[in-house]
Amino acid sequence: MTQSLDLVFAALGDPTRRAILAMLLEDDMAVTDVAEPFGMSLAAISKHLGILSRAGLISQERRGRVKWCKLEPGAMKAASVWMQGFGQFEPVNLDDFERFLAAELSADVDIEDR
Repeated sequence: MTQSLDLVFAALGDPTRRAILAMLLEDDMAVTDVAEPFGMSLAAISKHLGILSRAGLISQERRGRVKWCKLEPGAMKAASVWMQGFGQFEPVNLDDFERFLAAELSADVDIEDR
């Protein structure tokens, strides 16, 4: 369990990966659609998606020629359960998590605009 938690927390440590997770809260997305808002190559986005997949936060499947990404909340739940063990944290509510990610992304954009 420790190794899987390490992967989850490492994956969540990057703002691009958190932004991808926020996007996938809405619906499944094709890799090209995931890449669109970021100023990076498909190869760079694929690396981020690979990290999220290894952490169990997303799954990817090929539908015809297109690779699709889907949010997998189970890994996030395991991290939430682990944090609850400290008695200081509430269970992760995905709606609250989505609002948190939106606020984080908004703050990151504000900082980059300066």
